[in-house]
Amino acid sequence: MTDFEDLTSLNYEDKIKYYKSCLKKRLSKERYHHSICVASEAKALAKENDFDEKKAYLAGLVHDVCKEDGTKKQLELMSRCKTYIDDVERTSKALYHAIAGSVYIEENFKITDNDIQNAVRYHTVAREGMSTLEKIVYLADLVSVDRTYSDVKKYRKLAHKNLDIGMLEALKYSIKSTVNKECEIVKSTLSAYNEYIAKLKSKK
Repeated sequence: MTDFEDLTSLNYEDKIKYYKSCLKKRLSKERYHHSICVASEAKALAKENDFDEKKAYLAGLVHDVCKEDGTKKQLELMSRCKTYIDDVERTSKALYHAIAGSVYIEENFKITDNDIQNAVRYHTVAREGMSTLEKIVYLADLVSVDRTYSDVKKYRKLAHKNLDIGMLEALKYSIKSTVNKECEIVKSTLSAYNEYIAKLKSKK
């Protein structure tokens, strides 16, 4: 089912079933499991922050839809992205899937909600002025139950305590990891870090 009218006529539950069936075909078993875990984590964070749980679950579910596409396909989708793409993003293949995914869900899943599109778009690099949904998906991706890296419990606890505190610590973790790999840092990531530093300092 790819017809716009057919897809948009479905209720929420049936859309979720359809998206899951598509993701199972597009993703490996491990990546699909991760997507389900992120969706569940996003729903939990949404509930704690009085945000739309269904919307958060959907955004978390589709965040990695283009993760396992080839570079050529990702670049082809990126060419139609409406948001600014940083020069570092253009040279970092690991970041392509998020940009491509934001385009894919509009064109193929008919998800026209700009907030969901941005949550997918910025779930790897973050940005200044993130919406509640963008924060939720960014953090859910970092601390979902399938994650097993060192200190994940610490970041999970912080995310569920306060989204802004969680974001600051998550950005510290991301920036440190990038520096350790001697890779360039996307400007929007630094802007997000500076924003949360200033925001939390002002509350002290």
